[in-house]
Amino acid sequence: MDFLLPWYDVIKALHIVSVIFWMAGMLYLPRLFVYHHTATPGGELETALLTQEKNLNRIILGPSLVAVWLFAILMLAANPALFSQGWFHGKLALVIALSGIQGFYAASAKKFARGERPRTERFWRIMNEVPAIGAIIIVLLAVVKPLA
Repeated sequence: MDFLLPWYDVIKALHIVSVIFWMAGMLYLPRLFVYHHTATPGGELETALLTQEKNLNRIILGPSLVAVWLFAILMLAANPALFSQGWFHGKLALVIALSGIQGFYAASAKKFARGERPRTERFWRIMNEVPAIGAIIIVLLAVVKPLA
């Protein structure tokens, strides 16, 4: 797909912007779940949190994840040599794992919307750190390329 090559830097920049939005949502949603656990069922805070959780999933997390994958696929189409680099395999595995975690977060948000309190407050405090750790490792792999 040589026609993409002149656009590679633009595609990469859009990929990075998409990742920033995605990570912002991935770091914020479990924090909302922590607050949700402390909210009074049916109370004003719970109502506000439900709205925030729904909007975060619908407006930020979903579209940004689609954009992350779309721009990643375009970058790979423009530069298929990435597939042959070890660091890329590690990065890809972590992105797939984080995508699955987002699916878990979305399912949990639906449970909160039904009035359930999935997991514990402590669990969500720990899960709040997982995307940050994943992002740090992904950036290190992409920049340092230790397994090239």
